[in-house]
Amino acid sequence: MYGGDEVSAVVVDLGSHTCKAGYAGEDAPKAVFPSVVGSIDQMEVDEPDNPDKNSGSVPDSKSKAKRKLYVGSQALGFRRDHMEVLSPIKDGIVADWEIVESIWDHAFKECLLIDPKEHPMLLAEPCANSQQQREKSAEIMFEKYQVPALFLAKNAVLTSFASGRATSLVVDSGGGSTTVAPVHDGYVLQKAVATSPIGGEFLTDCLMKSLESKGITIKPRYAFKRKDIRPGEFQTVDLDFPNTTESYKLYCQRVIASDIKECVCRAPDTPYDDSSYSNIPMTSYELPDGQTIEIGADRFKAPDILFNPSLAQTIPGMENFAETVSSVRGLPQMVLESINKCDVDIRRELFSSILLAGGTASMQQLKERLEKDLLEESPQAARVKVLASGNATERRFSVWIGGSILASLGSFQQMWFSKSEFEEHGASYVQRKCP
Repeated sequence: MYGGDEVSAVVVDLGSHTCKAGYAGEDAPKAVFPSVVGSIDQMEVDEPDNPDKNSGSVPDSKSKAKRKLYVGSQALGFRRDHMEVLSPIKDGIVADWEIVESIWDHAFKECLLIDPKEHPMLLAEPCANSQQQREKSAEIMFEKYQVPALFLAKNAVLTSFASGRATSLVVDSGGGSTTVAPVHDGYVLQKAVATSPIGGEFLTDCLMKSLESKGITIKPRYAFKRKDIRPGEFQTVDLDFPNTTESYKLYCQRVIASDIKECVCRAPDTPYDDSSYSNIPMTSYELPDGQTIEIGADRFKAPDILFNPSLAQTIPGMENFAETVSSVRGLPQMVLESINKCDVDIRRELFSSILLAGGTASMQQLKERLEKDLLEESPQAARVKVLASGNATERRFSVWIGGSILASLGSFQQMWFSKSEFEEHGASYVQRKCP
């Protein structure tokens, strides 16, 4: 028995945009930080490795070019010369395990301040995760971190548990992608999962490009400093850093643009078209460098791309996504397609419990719009009900919260994949233990 009252499990949800980590049984994750890391190749600078000076970095001698990784929003917020911003995740699947290890290190050592040897780990994984990926996770967890027990749970199942259901259709719209997955009795129906590459970061890029086409450039926070002329009045002085990498500049602009998106954007009640939204009242937003911008139709255009992906082609600068977008379906189509691939007997139940999860799903009016579109397109007999937690925090962290609930259940404790089982059967046993 690993999970008695005295030792709480640790739940980690590594998403494409943020990593959430915390203790099972709590109602929100303790540590929430970006899943991208800053990386500086150590080829140019040959300095003696001084562990005190560069805390927060992971010196790694194995990799061919030694690179130093900076994890966490604080380390990333500080501009460094030649620092690239890298993401470990490509299309929802982990592509760079070294970065993932540095993210886990940061979560355990700097955020939660725990020794992973003492805590069972519950990891959330995407529905599309392959066997190879799961075995790799298990290997790192047991061999590098020496965890006593491990469980890998699917995102959609955890979201379903977070709202207290065993059967539901989970619409998880996160940073990097949107996934629609039917869950029945606590298992994902793999054949009916629908995914699309449109997530929060894509919408943020669309908003940014759209603003740029109107002549509004977002100045990253490091590119200026504010000077106090008179009390309460500031003048911004531009600073120039020629060695800043393009990816870091883009990262800083995206942080600001995504804040604009979260503040002013909302899903339109009817499908977006330029004529009917051209005389919409403007909303003002103050950028960090003091200039106030007015945002009109774009507030509705960016979110509507979720429902009608072909809109993205009308945004100047997004043409290179034309081929990705042309094959992508809108949210209501994905939902219907997913439900129609399921067994006839459970379709009705799925229609009546569609759950919204993920950061992008917290967009204002998104729930109402999805419900309206589905009512128009679904069969008459179906009672369409889109459920979303009223609390934005719960919606953003629903996967983590589901993990927290699951790992603290008494009946779940026999389900853990233990270290002794790993030593006896090897990593491939994870497929048997964690369905």
